[in-house]
Amino acid sequence: MNKANIFDNMPENPDEEVFEMLAHNRHVRIERILSCGQGSPETGWYDQDWAEWVMVLKGEACICFENDVTVNLSQGDYINIAPHQRHRVVDTGSNTETVWLAIHYAGT
Repeated sequence: MNKANIFDNMPENPDEEVFEMLAHNRHVRIERILSCGQGSPETGWYDQDWAEWVMVLKGEACICFENDVTVNLSQGDYINIAPHQRHRVVDTGSNTETVWLAIHYAGT
């Protein structure tokens, strides 16, 4: 058993988002994501075969869905994204880093 802290060992001001696998098996993947003002690429949407539950642990983010729904997330907010629900990260605040906890799992 290894104890760890979600806020330990974070790089300072990375140029790109940092994805770190915390745990996984064939049914679930748990990641810590660090964003410093980054968003999704200008073209394309995330269109995933799995469901994604994501929480903002620190900072803020804005997610836009293909149906023109925009969701603003701040510290403590979470959202569940169904498989093939096309979405993009529009912005993560540039004043402070955004720390996400993402759980990817087989959705129905």
